[in-house]
Amino acid sequence: MNRTLVFATALAAGLATTNLIAQAPAAAAAPAAAVAPQAIPAKVAIVAFEQAVVATNEGQRSVAEVQKKYEPKKNQIESQGAEVDSLKKQLQALPASAPDDQRASLIKNIDTKDKALQRDAEDAQNSYQSDLQEAYGKVAQKVGATAVKYAQDNGFTLMLNVGGQQQANPVLWFAQTTDITQAVINAYNTSSGVAAPPPSAPAPVHHTTTPATHSTTPKQ
Repeated sequence: MNRTLVFATALAAGLATTNLIAQAPAAAAAPAAAVAPQAIPAKVAIVAFEQAVVATNEGQRSVAEVQKKYEPKKNQIESQGAEVDSLKKQLQALPASAPDDQRASLIKNIDTKDKALQRDAEDAQNSYQSDLQEAYGKVAQKVGATAVKYAQDNGFTLMLNVGGQQQANPVLWFAQTTDITQAVINAYNTSSGVAAPPPSAPAPVHHTTTPATHSTTPKQ
């Protein structure tokens, strides 16, 4: 999702392109001498764009909707994992005197169910990530427009993103007073009209022993 800052950059570029197109007829009608670019006093804004998108009310709602959609599948995969764990314990508990055909049948059953678990979990994970990125992208485009407008309205001449993968982040330090992330979040929440999501209920406490967590379950 590192590509999402492109939304804000593209929007800014689009605004600049629109201005150039509007000025083109006048420039063609009255050719003028080329003017050398001049440096202007810089006022830099810092924004953690990806964090801002998911922190907006609409972003939180979109993520929650995707998670809710995949909750039944997540529970199904966890149930499959528990079944595989149970079969493995049965295999380990077989006495040495157990018939070979019984042991072979159990091993085959475990292998079949484990492969099905891996396949279902991978498919669910890919679908989940795809839906999550799609939902994120829709909100990111609108938040990007808000970020550009906020920077323009407040006299910033440059906006840098400090979100995403740190390896690709060229910003090593910045003054906190230049961070407009929360201001952009607040501005977008106001313009979108989306109410803040209700606080999450505490997760129920389970006292029973649960099987080992499978890394193949969809991550939410």
